[in-house]
This record gives sequence, C-alpha cells and structure tokens, in this order.
Amino acid sequence: MRRFLVLTLLVLSGCGDNKPPANQTKIKVTSTEQQQLHKLDAFNLAIGLKHAIYDAGYTCKRVTDAGFVGEWKNLDMWAAHCVYDKGTPRDWAIFAGPDGSAQVRDCADIKTGNAQLSADQKLPECVIKQRPKGSFTNFK
Repeated sequence: MRRFLVLTLLVLSGCGDNKPPANQTKIKVTSTEQQQLHKLDAFNLAIGLKHAIYDAGYTCKRVTDAGFVGEWKNLDMWAAHCVYDKGTPRDWAIFAGPDGSAQVRDCADIKTGNAQLSADQKLPECVIKQRPKGSFTNFK
C-alpha cells in the first residue's frame, strides 16, 4: 500500500501547470500553393478561388472581388465575392492549408456560427485586407 501511495504522489507531482514556456518560438508551415496565391493578379486569383469553390461542391458564376483576409491558425484565409446571373450574390471564405488543401465556407455561415463560439475558436470575418493588382473582369 505504501508503495502505491509513493507512486501516486510521484505521478501527481508531474501534473502541474502544463503551460508552454513564454519565450517559445512559433513556426508557421506554408505550402507552395499558399505562397503562390499571394503572387497572383486579380484575374488569376479569381480563377484559383473559383476552382476551390467548385471543387468543394459549390458554385460561383463570376468573381467580382477577392483578396487576402488573414491567417487563422495554420491556414491562409481568402474571400471571394461571387455574382450569379439569377440569384443573390454570395461571399465565400477559402482557407488554404499548408498541405495544399482548401476548405470553403459561406461567409454568412461564419458570421452565424461565430456567435456560438469562444473567442479562440472564432473564424475571422470575411473582410478583405489585401487585394491583388489588376482587374477581376479582364486580363492584361
């Protein structure tokens, strides 16, 4: 019994504060795809984001505005404003991952979903902070 008590105390003594050191360096891993998105002009960025939207099973007739929103965890967040011949325009959030993957969410769903999440879980709002050079409607 005494041996069990000693072992229990030793185990519990290691269960203290598990916070990482304050001076721990964060490392961000990025993919070539993430880096290339930042180099595209408006027309080609629209094509890339439109492909991601279609690959996720959604539609986008025409991208009229798009750009970089920011980083969320290890993902780069982009936004695209899509218009359709008939129907309401939609804003899409495209999250580019370090593994070359893309996840797509409706910006309206992000706004609704954030109301139920804690601050560290909330996704950024679909507010473009950096737009590419050029036009989304014609290339030069």
